[in-house]
Amino acid sequence: MANTDTHLPVLFHETLEALNIIPGGIYIDGTFGRGGHSAAILERLGRAGRLLAIDKDPDAVTYARSMFGDDARFEIQQGSFADLQRFSDAAGVDGQVNGVLLDLGVSSPQLDRAERGFSFLNDGPLDMRMDNSTGVSAADWLKVAEADEMAQIFKTYGEERFARRIARAIVEARIEQPIVTTRRLAEIVSAANPSWEKGKHPATRCFQAIRIHINRELDDLKACLDQSLRVLAPGGRLAVISFHSLEDRIVKRFMRDAERGDRFPAGIPVTEQQRNSRLALIGKAIKPSLREVEENPRARSAVLRVAERKQ
Repeated sequence: MANTDTHLPVLFHETLEALNIIPGGIYIDGTFGRGGHSAAILERLGRAGRLLAIDKDPDAVTYARSMFGDDARFEIQQGSFADLQRFSDAAGVDGQVNGVLLDLGVSSPQLDRAERGFSFLNDGPLDMRMDNSTGVSAADWLKVAEADEMAQIFKTYGEERFARRIARAIVEARIEQPIVTTRRLAEIVSAANPSWEKGKHPATRCFQAIRIHINRELDDLKACLDQSLRVLAPGGRLAVISFHSLEDRIVKRFMRDAERGDRFPAGIPVTEQQRNSRLALIGKAIKPSLREVEENPRARSAVLRVAERKQ
């Protein structure tokens, strides 16, 4: 296996088992990151196998090409997994894919590099964009966002109880000086938060909310899940690792509804074919072991859900 510059991804072995990799299969890693999953998938593929990787982050794409660029079975595209079907169609594999993997959230290299602006633990420019070559940075958004808009984002995407109080504090602080670093934002949020949760930094929820908003993460996830039904071959697996309840709720409902199929009025007899059930759930939600959480605290909130495309 090729070396990568991070530890093994969360739920690594469980995810590979869930994908049920066949040597001649076609797979899509929708969140390449630093290639932990991709390397393991390639290791299990034969000469006829193919792996298409996708990532918004230009650094991840550069890394992928340096590590796996000589492997004819591998290709990577820069962009969002919201364009899953477009990428699969361009690769000539639409409807033939044996497995789609999504490892959601921020990768360790993004969190650990202060200049990316994702972490309140490392002071750096307040950016938070997965693709920092395009779009609006967190700092630019905070310059112009109204208090009501910020409060709504903090409440919806961060489930922050003190969203309005924090939003007002940001508006007051930016009058004195623009908020352009992660440390300053974290200090403002911390000071405005009257009730700190044990074991959790008081800025956690707001940083999460801003990141989700800036990168359109939940909208992209919904788009990708819908497209996966058209991309997967019969018997193909969809494996999704979520890291907070908002993501997991979307994945859980999507898989449940796709398994249930079309709705009909009560009392109307329908056949299985008429019901149009498109997915079959594979087992229950999988969570990290206590040992994995001890070795990697970032794994503590991870949830893996798996479903299979029906014939």
